[in-house]
Amino acid sequence: MSTTSSVLVGCIDRTVWVKVEGRGTFQNSAGLKEFVKQMIQRGFREFVVDLRECEQMDSTFMGTLAGVALRLREIGQGGLRAVNVNERNTGLLSSLGLDQLFTVEPLTEGGADTPDDSRLHEAVAKKTGVEEQKKMVLEAHEALVEAESANAVKFKDVLEYMRQELNVPDTTKDG
Repeated sequence: MSTTSSVLVGCIDRTVWVKVEGRGTFQNSAGLKEFVKQMIQRGFREFVVDLRECEQMDSTFMGTLAGVALRLREIGQGGLRAVNVNERNTGLLSSLGLDQLFTVEPLTEGGADTPDDSRLHEAVAKKTGVEEQKKMVLEAHEALVEAESANAVKFKDVLEYMRQELNVPDTTKDG
């Protein structure tokens, strides 16, 4: 297993490419989220995430992907595709219902064509404080619940803890 992880990003034609090398984690989610936000503001609506070299993903990273797909759905244009997804990551995404939110294309012989790395650059987040990091983790997990209500039970403890840490009320409860 790799100890280094990076998220490479770039725009080719009208498509935003994201390539995950190593692990997709809360540590590289902030850079991805910032980049995607900028691309959406610039009018980009097609996003492709290449997971060929992604060994594993944590819930915050998957929640960040869910947040992108939910934002595109809210806008009413475009979409997110995860390509070259290995069996393990396909299982992770489908266990959270994310395969119903965006397209998940399994890794096959040859796989989807992706841009040369020379056309991509690393997504690096600006330095954030602990509060901003906690907020990002909370938002990612809220996106997982929005994507699939059954995830509320899976991430109940994380959501409660983050809301307590941030002193944020739970707006999902009725009454």
